Amino acid sequence: MATNNLRNIATFIHLGIFSKYFIPFGNYIVPILLWTTNKEKSSFIDNHGKEAINFQLSILLYTIILGMISFPFFIFNIFGDTSFYDFFHFNNLNINFSDGGGFRTLIGASFVGIIALIGFFLEIIFIISAALRANKGDAYSYPLTIRFIK
Repeated sequence: MATNNLRNIATFIHLGIFSKYFIPFGNYIVPILLWTTNKEKSSFIDNHGKEAINFQLSILLYTIILGMISFPFFIFNIFGDTSFYDFFHFNNLNINFSDGGGFRTLIGASFVGIIALIGFFLEIIFIISAALRANKGDAYSYPLTIRFIK
């Protein structure tokens, strides 16, 4: 059974993720500091610290992947008025992009933006849920989390 002090520490480990809005990389620094200084006190804090850090590392990975997916839409938007035939027509290399890509670029970028917005709101909901569960003394596993730290 986790004491009130341990539950508060675990709760602040999760809520410390919100420090990213005030401190650069605060979503990593605050939970890691709270976890490393208190993980020997109990397995309850150790488990919640690992969950919070794993979740943030997973979010970072998902953000990088989403950025890589959105990069082509950004490039096609920049070169939207450029003739891709002229752009890629050198050394007998012909890459043909059909016209009308602007609408597809807009749809693709909108789709990526909607996915990012949904991810943002889910992150907030998951963090609050984890903090509430920690405050009650329950274990919590973030959904869609890769276990980098075992």
